[in-house]
Amino acid sequence: MAEGGSQGSLVSGVAGRYATALFELASEGNAVDAVSADLNAFSAMLAESEDLRRLIESPAFSVEEQTGAVNAVLAKAGISGIAGNFIGLVASKRRLFALPGMIQGYKNLVAEAKGIVSAEVTVAEQPTAKRVEEIRAALASVAGKDVDVAIKIDPALIGGLVVKMGSRMVDASLKTKLNSIRLAMKEVG
Repeated sequence: MAEGGSQGSLVSGVAGRYATALFELASEGNAVDAVSADLNAFSAMLAESEDLRRLIESPAFSVEEQTGAVNAVLAKAGISGIAGNFIGLVASKRRLFALPGMIQGYKNLVAEAKGIVSAEVTVAEQPTAKRVEEIRAALASVAGKDVDVAIKIDPALIGGLVVKMGSRMVDASLKTKLNSIRLAMKEVG
């Protein structure tokens, strides 16, 4: 069990160092947004392709196989410049397993530099674009900063929403309210 824990801290340590180096390089080259766009495109490909996830997670592939495959994917996706070179370097250093953490670390550094707060909003069904904007505006007024809203869908909530922003969480879901009423009725009866 201790090994798994140390692996987790190794990944976050490696990911943090690489993310910081990438952020500093992108800042120096005035390419923070371009690098963000390329990393987002690569993250989307990771989310869609089980084969690509297997390639970056598996130690069974040689460094040459990983580097060649990743460079081919980057070329096909049109990802070049700082982000493309960075991902290629990560592959050549056998650190692809930590790439998702590096990308998240980079996003966190960009958000911090731009004064953007991240919030995760869980709702029962997909909200309209107008509703998402209303939620973002309400959270921005509470935070006093711009808010990057990530929407998650969980039909079990029935209605309402659950908001996680920083260390705060507000659960205004119908499921929680019904459970509270159920508990109160058991105490009375």
